[in-house]
Amino acid sequence: MKLTELPAFASAVVTEVVDTHDGDLISNRLRELGFVNGEEVRVVGRGPIGADPLLIQIGFTRFALRRSEAARVLVEKAA
Repeated sequence: MKLTELPAFASAVVTEVVDTHDGDLISNRLRELGFVNGEEVRVVGRGPIGADPLLIQIGFTRFALRRSEAARVLVEKAA
């Protein structure tokens, strides 16, 4: 599932960051920030208008991602 589909406060594990086109700078930056296979993530907040941006926690760090950016991150719900 996409990170944008993850319910609030549910834990998940990153499986992949998908490039939307060749040389996708946003996907590369997400990988550099730690969105890599096996990392645990949570959606800890959503913006007031259209749920944009999403507040994502990975480890002890939080990031505000646009929905279009978060949609590049594929996750599996944690057991």
